Amino acid sequence: MPQTQHAPWERRSLAPVLPAVRPRKLAKVPFVELADGRLQGVVSSGSDIERVYVSSIAAGSHAFHCSTNNNRPCGGLRGAPCKHLHALLDEAVLQYGVARVSRYLRIDAPDGAQTGGDLLRGIDGHHEPTPAAVVFSRFLRHLAYLELPVADGPLPELHWFPATGAGR
Repeated sequence: MPQTQHAPWERRSLAPVLPAVRPRKLAKVPFVELADGRLQGVVSSGSDIERVYVSSIAAGSHAFHCSTNNNRPCGGLRGAPCKHLHALLDEAVLQYGVARVSRYLRIDAPDGAQTGGDLLRGIDGHHEPTPAAVVFSRFLRHLAYLELPVADGPLPELHWFPATGAGR
């Protein structure tokens, strides 16, 4: 049986990272992802340098939530998305592009939409608490990877991923 040819990155414990659509400033929103059926991320507090908020918008239902990393609710949530959710959506558009974010969240983007604020008009959700711990933990994990020295070898903690073609 002939062996399938794989791209070089498929033979390593590394995965390609898609570059941001446009440059982002990481100080305000250091972490943004489209995962677990939500746009979610970590947003810095505008008033306290030691406080961050974990914010999210669910795909489809557009349920939104924002709380500190220790699950204290955001004071700006008063029946509508707070400024942290606005910032998260703006940065998601910079990272992934308006088309990808609107498609993921299942928002009918208005014609000519270019910013998170444009997409926010298409969100008709409600506040629904979601736990912050998983998102904040992933953010901390990403920070830990930034502290590793640059290398192109496998990471020991990822050794359990099955190799391509294993067991054949």
